[in-house]
Amino acid sequence: MADERQKLDKATLGISEGIPLQVSEGGIDELRKDIQRLMDIEAIKQLKYAYFRCVDTANLEELADLIHEDVAVSFVGGTYEWKLNGKKEYMDNISVSFSKQSVGQHNGHHPEIQMLSETEATGMWYLADNMWILNHKAKTFGTSLYWDRYEKVDGKWLIKETSYERLYEMNEVLEELPSISSHYLATHGSEPQF
Repeated sequence: MADERQKLDKATLGISEGIPLQVSEGGIDELRKDIQRLMDIEAIKQLKYAYFRCVDTANLEELADLIHEDVAVSFVGGTYEWKLNGKKEYMDNISVSFSKQSVGQHNGHHPEIQMLSETEATGMWYLADNMWILNHKAKTFGTSLYWDRYEKVDGKWLIKETSYERLYEMNEVLEELPSISSHYLATHGSEPQF
């Protein structure tokens, strides 16, 4: 597989330099645009943080509000590959992945947000995650590099494209189930489909 892997740099991932983060030399209107750009970057960070929270808590209603209708998804792991188009297909797949028999922990950090225009942006994120599928006695953990495209629709930032590729992935078959003293998805996850 190593020979098939793409180089994970900005050029290969289609991430171009955005609008420079520097103070404009103009008047108050230019300053307002500068401040709006910073507010948009913060809104995109909050969007992605909410995404990870909603995934790990199987909060599908809030998650759906973060995703563009025409979202394109490409997730490449060591043992799987998801290629999905459209919000419905994505939400259907997420809903079965975070079941009452799963425990998920996804932390996205180190955002690199590039504003392309007032309504378009890209972002790169570093993901560290753990995922247990209890009814299969399986644990997957590792890191990934995410790259996203965002679109501002009716004043709200949405995830238009989201992709990741694993930097590393480790899979374990558990001899026995972990002793879990708190398991949120046992109550709020979907019924297991696999």
